[in-house]
Amino acid sequence: MQIYDELVARGLIAQVTDEEEIKELINNGKATFYIGFDPTADSLHVGHFMALCLMKRLQMAGNKPIALIGGGTGHIGDPSGRTDMRSMMTAEQIQHNCDCFKKQMSRFIEFGEGKAQMVNNADWLLKLNYVDLLREVGACFSVNNMLRAECYKQRMEKGLSFLEFNYMIMQSYDFYHLFKEYGCNMQFGGDDQWSNMLGGTELIRKKLGKDAFAMTITLLLNSEGKKMGKTVGGAVWLDPEKTSPYEFYQYWRNVGDADVLKCIRMLTFLPLEEIDKMDSWEGSQLNTAKEILAFELTKLVHGEEEATKAQETARAVFAGAGSHENMPTTELTDSDLTDGKIGILDMMVKAELVSSKGEGRRLVQQGGVSINGEKITDPAFSFSANDFSEEVILKKGKKVYNKFILK
Repeated sequence: MQIYDELVARGLIAQVTDEEEIKELINNGKATFYIGFDPTADSLHVGHFMALCLMKRLQMAGNKPIALIGGGTGHIGDPSGRTDMRSMMTAEQIQHNCDCFKKQMSRFIEFGEGKAQMVNNADWLLKLNYVDLLREVGACFSVNNMLRAECYKQRMEKGLSFLEFNYMIMQSYDFYHLFKEYGCNMQFGGDDQWSNMLGGTELIRKKLGKDAFAMTITLLLNSEGKKMGKTVGGAVWLDPEKTSPYEFYQYWRNVGDADVLKCIRMLTFLPLEEIDKMDSWEGSQLNTAKEILAFELTKLVHGEEEATKAQETARAVFAGAGSHENMPTTELTDSDLTDGKIGILDMMVKAELVSSKGEGRRLVQQGGVSINGEKITDPAFSFSANDFSEEVILKKGKKVYNKFILK
């Protein structure tokens, strides 16, 4: 099976501008393609993970990836998929985040001469003269067409700043610049980026009279239509300091039955023939599929040793025995205690197991919380400093564990 057909079979492709041209390019290793990553945090997360896996697949098929770090567009912020304006970052914050991204990407993509490249659009966007940009690029864009784009329509009711309105032009200019300077003939991105990506192909056509192509990746959603990679505390990060290998493993181990095979297809590098055999799995076999998914993805992100540790810890915790050293741990200090005590609701909020005390109270009252194997039903339950002289392990629901220690 050729690489394009494999991408289709894995459910990765959402939209393409010219399927036959794109198929010809990537099947024959002739695509020089880019995917953009805006440095809005100091770590990549699961949302980026899917794009990194796609870049890896295409590089393995002989195509050349360009990882575009949005050091320039990061000064503006992409309105796609948002209902509010992103907070503004300093140039120092943006540069720090860019440095963190490069380190993490190197685990997936092979950089070097004749291989993948990493570029930062700050190198050209921050040098642009505004009047020259208006004359060179602005004339190629119809405001009427831009306002019909989904990335803008969903923001119009609450207000769209002129700053954000320029994002499509900036992203289009990126493609135009990469086409001229690096021979980049294809852009990939999430399917919420379609309008921005079409802007780039149209700019190249109008300015250079040449064709470039765009393809969007199917956004990874769970069976309820929510984006994968979200937890109570926020995103699932690729940085082990933000999301430990065990937590990362557990996130994928706990995906819904309806989502596990979809995730295995889209994110792992297991052969499709092997995955197809799992289609008939049901009941306890789906738990095996979830273990396979969690192990394979943790191995990709954190290495086989950490994946093995995470799997062993998860199995030991599930069996009610074994070491808890790799379990997610929340450190408490004396400042977290009031009159020498801390309530169970405060502990759960501190560990980001719930988003609020109200949510924690309902969970306790419904019997969804236990400490060291004993169910807690009183939301006012509290711990003194002496209680932490022994191991304190909180269990939320059936599968989420967290250890608390007092420093």
